[in-house]
Amino acid sequence: MCDMEPDGDLNPDTHDLPLRANTNHILVRHYVLDLTVHFDRKVISGVAILFLEPCSGVRSKPEDDIGPGAIERDATIAADTMEDSTKGLGKTTTRMEKMLDAKESSRAEFVGLSRVRMHTASKTKIIQASHLWETTSDSDFTLVLDCCDLDVSKVEEVDVMSVSAMSNLPLEVACESSAVSSVSQQAAFIQKLVSMPSSKWREKHQLFLLCSRAPGAQDRSSLHFNRDQWSLHVRKKSITSPQEFPRVIRIFYETRPTGGSVRWTTDQDNRVCVYTAGSPINNRALFPCQEPPVAMSTWQATVRAPSECVVLMSGEEQAVPIEDGDTRFLIWNYYVTMPMPASTFTLAVGHWCQVTAEIPPALEGEVRDKMNCGKMTKAKAVSGECSETGLLSGLGSTSTEMLKGPPHQTGSGDRTTRSDSTCCYSPLVDEGLSVTDYSSMLDDAISCSHGDYPCRFTEQSTRSQRVIPHRVFGPVCFLQKAQMGILKLLPQCLAAAHAVLGVHPFPRLDVLIVPTGFSSLAMARMCHEIAHSWFGLVIGARDWTEEWISEGFATYLEDIIWAQAQQLSLQETAEQSELKALLRWRRLSDELQNSEEELQILRPNMENTGQVSESGSTMVKHALNPDKTFMQVHYLKGYFLLRFLANQVGEQQFIDFFRLFVKKYHGQLILSQDFLRMLLSNFPEMERKGLTLSAIYADWLDRPGIPKWLCERSAVWSKARLVEEVKAELTSDQLVMLLELLLEESELSVATMRALQRTYNLHNQDAEVRHRWCELVVKHAYTQGYKDVEHYLLHDQAMGVYLYGELMVHEDPKQQALARRCLSLVQEEMDQSARRVVEEMVL
Repeated sequence: MCDMEPDGDLNPDTHDLPLRANTNHILVRHYVLDLTVHFDRKVISGVAILFLEPCSGVRSKPEDDIGPGAIERDATIAADTMEDSTKGLGKTTTRMEKMLDAKESSRAEFVGLSRVRMHTASKTKIIQASHLWETTSDSDFTLVLDCCDLDVSKVEEVDVMSVSAMSNLPLEVACESSAVSSVSQQAAFIQKLVSMPSSKWREKHQLFLLCSRAPGAQDRSSLHFNRDQWSLHVRKKSITSPQEFPRVIRIFYETRPTGGSVRWTTDQDNRVCVYTAGSPINNRALFPCQEPPVAMSTWQATVRAPSECVVLMSGEEQAVPIEDGDTRFLIWNYYVTMPMPASTFTLAVGHWCQVTAEIPPALEGEVRDKMNCGKMTKAKAVSGECSETGLLSGLGSTSTEMLKGPPHQTGSGDRTTRSDSTCCYSPLVDEGLSVTDYSSMLDDAISCSHGDYPCRFTEQSTRSQRVIPHRVFGPVCFLQKAQMGILKLLPQCLAAAHAVLGVHPFPRLDVLIVPTGFSSLAMARMCHEIAHSWFGLVIGARDWTEEWISEGFATYLEDIIWAQAQQLSLQETAEQSELKALLRWRRLSDELQNSEEELQILRPNMENTGQVSESGSTMVKHALNPDKTFMQVHYLKGYFLLRFLANQVGEQQFIDFFRLFVKKYHGQLILSQDFLRMLLSNFPEMERKGLTLSAIYADWLDRPGIPKWLCERSAVWSKARLVEEVKAELTSDQLVMLLELLLEESELSVATMRALQRTYNLHNQDAEVRHRWCELVVKHAYTQGYKDVEHYLLHDQAMGVYLYGELMVHEDPKQQALARRCLSLVQEEMDQSARRVVEEMVL
């Protein structure tokens, strides 16, 4: 990351992404979000309440310790005269609950505003600004939030001290001097609130909610704001420092139908749905936030959605919706107690059903009808079979308790799900499964290095919890497939992950079968997504350019977890691993031959990785480059780096080290050197063989191309038994290998193509196999297979992007017409990045 001016314009030629939040000056410690989903207008109206804490120091060096603990150490307490104790926190929450009810009138004021359609932003350089923004001075302190594609109508200071009966709250603000200002009182109160111990998290969240419903500041004047393409700037006139800036602000806004963070589409049942897209801009088009990973915070959210919909969100307890008395909507509440980057916030709302062990009788007819998937395709699409299960997206992740209550509706009147049975526990013992602990490491003596939050790694009960509560959701047409596949496999995969990595970082998991237009489909693997709980969520990259820390680790671990779930022997595990490695090598080799060298580097900022500007703003290198969107170099090259390291120390020892690393760094953000230095420290013999930190950087992280070890090793994998037996009865991976070898042939006859299609039933294989088959069809102009290509482009959009280029490059009129026809049918529902890339190739 490099320095940048907070108000500078983005150079469209650089493809770099700005993170403009001034996190070195002030931090959001907690978000309270109030969201309403409007399917008719394809917008989400929202109110975001931000609880802020100024920072005393500048953190710009990569070696600085950044995490919840560091944030607390850098916090500035606004009034030294305020008492430091937190006496009375053990009191019951009954009084607070009553006060929350009493504040509904205040809440109605800003919730009503959130439902009002916002003004259309102008197309000038300053996209949107509050009245008299120009009256503020550049010397006034500016809060900068990452924000785009949002219409902001108002930003106001929240007067938390004006809440009735505030003096009776369990968290008292005692003043030693009447000279202490109300501003200092509020600052001290919020400081005490954000510093409450994790043992009081329930009271803490009640207080956050109560404060979020307080009225605006007494003068009723809004804070001054303006919004440019990538950020929201907020000022209070004559406030010159972060210490003086309001500690609680409320932002009224509305998303846009085309906002990059929020995806509006239809699912495989042709029912409307919306989800966070996980695009390079993450969540700044869903709510104004601080996107840099160092801005770790907690949040709680209320989501209103039509009563027939299900709302899934990252959050700790399984949400049981309640009715909104004013509308036909249901209200869903989620929260997290572990500070996490805003980019990890996920949301999905749709007309989905939960996959259960048995299909409810009321749905049997609908499932039977929709298994004939030609009836379910969109009106403008050709008939054909349903696409395969899409990405398995882990949406919710965190909690130690399950909420129980009355039945609630999750769809039409016959789709009732009971809250006390929605999560599956699957103890495995009753199913006769034996999952052996993969590691010889003991799970005791955990010493947390993160800030204070309720941590599962320190709980004795979590160490034996092999399978966490989990749920699977999807469209009706996939209920039967998901019931026979995902629902049965998930407990085995969760138990295997526990055996490999130890304590599950989060106490629950939701899996959603996403719509066909979901991006990043190519790397969709259930074990891969489960592995992200450890690498990606509970341990994250401190610099967004180091994606390999998340994706490379998850790709490496998915094979180990999957082999453990299948209870393969050591020989079977090794053979399967070699076949996977060869397939990934071929994919990586092809990608590196056809991409810009600067996009092949895992650590593009090299020695500057992790550095930021004085304010904390940064630029993420290449993040907006459309070519990078569909590259897998961070997955694959990162995976091979970990294989290389495992080869040096032994795979069993390497996995044991993973567990040690998780114990030390859970709840924190890391850079590459954190992992590598600890590895070298634990295996000093590596340095004696010349494997120093600088050598690993030079060979693997800081330069393009393929390291020498990988070229040599690939020759060994090519002679593996499973590869040699590729002409025998083939597994899915072997079919992929066969088709890849055939793609190297310059000419195949129609008879050969027909025999392949008939012998291996290629149109019914998984997406990876079908992709290679479609490539073969296009290369050899096998017209009888064009319907398979068309089906793939319509139903596997994220993986089909490459095929559009293949159809156009051969300059065959039939193939080009096929590409244009398919694009016209799906362009409205395609991921925006994918659509731009395809349109450049086709139009």
